[in-house]
Amino acid sequence: MATTPDEFFVEGLTDPLPQSPSVFLDLPPMSDGDDQGLLSHDDMLLSYISRVLMEEDTDDKLSCQYPDHLALLQVQQPFAQILSTSSFDTDNHNTINRSNMEGVHDLLQNNSGYESTLNSASRKGINAVGAFLKGMEEANMFLSEDNRFRRDKLVNHMFIGSSNHSGVKKRCNRDEHLEEVRRTRKALVMMRDIEETGASETFDEMMLRGYETCIMGMENLGIAMTYDAGKNNGKSISKAATDVVDLRTLLNLCAQAVGANNHASASELLKQIKKHASATGDPTQRLAQCFAKGLEARLVGTGSQLWQLIMAKRSSTIEFLHAYNLYMAASCFIKVAMIYSITTIVHAMVGKSKLHIVDYGPYYGFHLAGLLRLLASREGGPPTVKVTAIVSPRLRFCPAEQAEDIGRRLSKCAYEFGLPFKFHAITAKWEEVCIEDLNKDANELLVVNDLFTFSTLMDESVFFDHPNPRDTVLSNIRKMRPDVFIQSIVNCSSGTSFLSRFREVHFYYTSLFDMLDATTPRDSKPRLVLEQGLLGHAALNAIACEGVDLVERPEKYRQWQARNQRAGLKQLPLKPNFVKSLAELVKKQHHKEFLISKDDQWLLQGWKGRILFAHSTWVAEDASSK
Repeated sequence: MATTPDEFFVEGLTDPLPQSPSVFLDLPPMSDGDDQGLLSHDDMLLSYISRVLMEEDTDDKLSCQYPDHLALLQVQQPFAQILSTSSFDTDNHNTINRSNMEGVHDLLQNNSGYESTLNSASRKGINAVGAFLKGMEEANMFLSEDNRFRRDKLVNHMFIGSSNHSGVKKRCNRDEHLEEVRRTRKALVMMRDIEETGASETFDEMMLRGYETCIMGMENLGIAMTYDAGKNNGKSISKAATDVVDLRTLLNLCAQAVGANNHASASELLKQIKKHASATGDPTQRLAQCFAKGLEARLVGTGSQLWQLIMAKRSSTIEFLHAYNLYMAASCFIKVAMIYSITTIVHAMVGKSKLHIVDYGPYYGFHLAGLLRLLASREGGPPTVKVTAIVSPRLRFCPAEQAEDIGRRLSKCAYEFGLPFKFHAITAKWEEVCIEDLNKDANELLVVNDLFTFSTLMDESVFFDHPNPRDTVLSNIRKMRPDVFIQSIVNCSSGTSFLSRFREVHFYYTSLFDMLDATTPRDSKPRLVLEQGLLGHAALNAIACEGVDLVERPEKYRQWQARNQRAGLKQLPLKPNFVKSLAELVKKQHHKEFLISKDDQWLLQGWKGRILFAHSTWVAEDASSK
């Protein structure tokens, strides 16, 4: 029997309240794509140009964000050479431009001219196509069977059609080729519209009925794990026989070699790691698959470029939503964070009629939708709610567009729930946002919310001579004088060196991958997206990047406590009965190895004794607690 909404909240609180959905795990999703068979060089080049022509706004956004990107310049150069060596004056078909005539004369005098340029361009273009198709092949494994068939059929049609051309060296029928491009482009646009419509409907469903979606996911996951356990009975012996190589030791040894710039030793260790790593194996093999990519990128010095390419990929919203739902069903981490946040806000709203939430990094707004649903059913009528979303341009490809979409979806939810609602987005560096930007009313309850986002702020390891953004944001929050500042942090350290950071990251992701293995079937496709895409990309960034390219700089909760106090914030007490009730709830609904505990007014979450997340509430030091 499904758990009721009341059971999702902790016993012993003043007003038991229904559960809500939660926060989005901020890691970039994986792209989707497909693969093709062997084609002639000329046909592959023509088809590649066709695909480039079919893209509408993606290439413009990518060119604007990365105008001098090495990968873009490398692909553009051969086609620029072709155009520059074969350009003709369109005003007079019988008169060749003088400069071009000189170029043609030079080409006739030198056999290595035009033909060698064209061959070079063709080779470079084909290499680009090969890399593109390889990426499509890797991403195709995460598509559903239905989706895969449609894409294969569509791209096959494009390549088969283009195979009728005789190549670049022979004259082709331009009208027929352009018509082929238009037909294929129209089909791709239609398919994209269908996918976007499906993603939009899924989003709306999760916004409006996030609790029911979560419960259904937990029930389905429990059934899948029961079936998987029965299917895998008797395989423990064969598994033990394969556990000969200690991948954890190899990863640490390889990190030491990379840190010492010992290329020979690191390369040899990477070969051993790759040989035994597997994206579908046990948790250690899956983790090694992710970490090997980061170590290799750091070894050859391409961490920054690789990360930029990952960020430039077109994300699949459907894949992210499936991975997000799996994470919500498999673990209690996000749900506990949301219960803590919502309970804090509800208690602060007693006797209040106006609520103003300043949310740093609201992502897709799932947690805010859950709060709106809860407040709409409040006894005495719903309050007026205003949300100010602080969106960082550093963390999103199109932050302004995303914030606008969040506001539209939340407004739709508020309308469905019958709750007065306003949404305002500020796209700016977080350290530049101050109280004057909030349009705060005198009689509204002000809540500042940070849900695992402040670790993306630069700290003193990057800023030496002036206050760093992390301390500046905390100081600005104190000046806002919120009724409560809710903080949730990732309990991990970025360390003072590469090796210390690698060890911390290794421990952290080992716990997450082990948790997923205990709660999720190994053949789950959303688990692959979650591990190798979302979590894997974050791990790669932590291992391969430095300086401004390093996205996450997490700190332990003790470090955050000292930092908050230096900024003039005072910690609020944590109710003991709340922690006890929450621990009982997690024990009842989730795996026995999940940990809920308390330390110095911090609510702690972990797996098998290791603390992974922590939560606390604060006010300005000179303000009275409520």
